[in-house]
Amino acid sequence: MRVHHLNCGSLREIPPLGDTPPAGAAAPQRAAVCHCLLIETDEDGLVLVDTGLGTADLRHPERSLGADWLAHARPALDPGESALHQVVRLGHAPRDVRHIVLTHLHRDHTGGLPDFPRAQVHVHPDEYRAVTDPTAPHHHGSLARFMPAHRAHGPLLTPARVDEHTPWFGFTGAARPQGMATELLLVPLPGHSAGHAGVAVRGGDGRWLLHAGDAYMYHGEIEHTPPFPHPVFEPVQQGAQTDGTARVATRDRLRALRRDHADEVTVFSAHDPWELARLTTTDRTVPTA
Repeated sequence: MRVHHLNCGSLREIPPLGDTPPAGAAAPQRAAVCHCLLIETDEDGLVLVDTGLGTADLRHPERSLGADWLAHARPALDPGESALHQVVRLGHAPRDVRHIVLTHLHRDHTGGLPDFPRAQVHVHPDEYRAVTDPTAPHHHGSLARFMPAHRAHGPLLTPARVDEHTPWFGFTGAARPQGMATELLLVPLPGHSAGHAGVAVRGGDGRWLLHAGDAYMYHGEIEHTPPFPHPVFEPVQQGAQTDGTARVATRDRLRALRRDHADEVTVFSAHDPWELARLTTTDRTVPTA
């Protein structure tokens, strides 16, 4: 197994906090990112975790992403950052991407779906229900944020299967994507969206990567006690959340996970550029047995 950490969409620039730039920061400020994973597996082909912004977003940004979001997020719209381009750059064909696992269905995570129309798309069952069941809580808002341009092709959206008997480091409700042999779980991290989940993937060396999506957005939220959010990100988090109390509780659980299990789990989020800078130096082949 080989894991690549990719930026699939640079967003507005943000300054670091404190007197010294955080680890990995070579410049006084950096563009926020759309941190995705490309996993080369032995049995499941290529697996994408989140997709960032896609090629259609770059060609028709207002139609695909919405003018209000563009004005706030200020994406670079660089074709070279699309997951499609990066998959090809790494020597693969787009059809090699057989599975896409999403933390949630917001536009900056789903933009690449149309670029891989044959991939099976896995989400936590709570997120699946939120966009498919009109009686589900938050259905209207969830469907509105799953942009029409990202689902017009009819993605093969599939709910993962919850295994209540297998808690993950104390997190219950983890779900296994259907039809995948890779040891990968969707771990509920509630608060940001109706069925927001982290994506945990394990190598044969026993260590886990946890892509925490938008459960937090700045490393200071889980690396420091008390936590400090970023002033650019905090209004975004509060504006997008479905449950503020749950979001804060999730953040605190992730801080405890990092504190107590740092030798077993590497936690990172979707938009922090300093986390991505650390992890792009550690793209590596992970033992599978």
